Amino acid sequence: MRLADLHYDLPPELIAQQPAPRRDESRLLVLERSTGRMAHRVFRECVEYFRPNDCLVLNDTRVIPARFFTRRSTGGRVEGLFLHEDSGGWHVLLKPTARLRVGERLLCEGADVYLRIVERGERGAWRVRPEPELGPLVLLSQIGHTPLPPYIRRDYAAGQAEERHDAERYQTVYACRPGAVAAPTAGLHFTTELLDELARRGVRRAEVTLHVGAGTFLPIEVEDLAQHCMQAEWFEVSPSAAEQMHATRLNGGRIIAVGTTVTRVLESLARLPSSGEMGCAGAAPTGVFSATDDRRRAHAHLRAASGWTDLFIYPPFQFLNVDVLLTNFHLPGSTLLALVMAFASPELIRTAYQVAIGERYRFYSYGDAMLIV
Repeated sequence: MRLADLHYDLPPELIAQQPAPRRDESRLLVLERSTGRMAHRVFRECVEYFRPNDCLVLNDTRVIPARFFTRRSTGGRVEGLFLHEDSGGWHVLLKPTARLRVGERLLCEGADVYLRIVERGERGAWRVRPEPELGPLVLLSQIGHTPLPPYIRRDYAAGQAEERHDAERYQTVYACRPGAVAAPTAGLHFTTELLDELARRGVRRAEVTLHVGAGTFLPIEVEDLAQHCMQAEWFEVSPSAAEQMHATRLNGGRIIAVGTTVTRVLESLARLPSSGEMGCAGAAPTGVFSATDDRRRAHAHLRAASGWTDLFIYPPFQFLNVDVLLTNFHLPGSTLLALVMAFASPELIRTAYQVAIGERYRFYSYGDAMLIV
């Protein structure tokens, strides 16, 4: 598959700048893979497509206030995005970067703390150390802002009300494990009431964790998709989540992945080495896994595990653990769109996207949803 295959033209006015007034009032395009049939629904009507013994799998990561601002000694403003921390310091994206130098100290806006630049990375990435030393969650709680994607335009200088609104709505109602720098947006449509209704209908629920990093949203810069390398992201599947999914399989239910992040976790589980070396926290990325047609083997891997995954899903791909996908409408040229095309076929997704554009669906993070069954 080529990068050009992920292109489509989207009218700019269809990029959602605000979420729906109520989470479950967003629109839902239902796409049937076997027939190509489509239905236009409201999101809360998704309950009609789920069955008793199905398992809804959610990503419980919580978005941290990862966006921050600093000042150079010259007074120039530098915007930052926290990515993750290791023993060498913080990994961050900074802009503008043309004049930044290793050893420079940047004063954080909102706190009497400096970030000393210790190393320059690639594609705008830097390693910094806070002075005095503070943990990222502590410091970002003082200086950080909701890390909205750049296509959502905000002028927070005009007031704090909109920023407080984004801090709530750019977060799922079940988010509980801080670590993501972007929301798992397919889950933004759920309300507590809707989840309770699904439980009453006999739909199981499992929560996994994948801390969404900037790599998920970096554009693909190679024409041949096989040459693209995903940045690794940390995931965890608890014993209770694995038990719910395994029970679903034993009882003939379907596994419904809420979003591309959940899909990557579950398909990574299906490709764990038999020795289990990815089954411990901190295991190294293992590259793009090989697919297999042996679904019984995949089901055996619905077990507790944690580690790092850099799995890049693009056509053709054999899905082993995911039966139904709930997702948003994604950017052209993105790894997210490649995953959706792998699940339903490029031709079917191109048709569905053109229908969505014609029907004036709202696209991207704050936009509407698609249920692929």
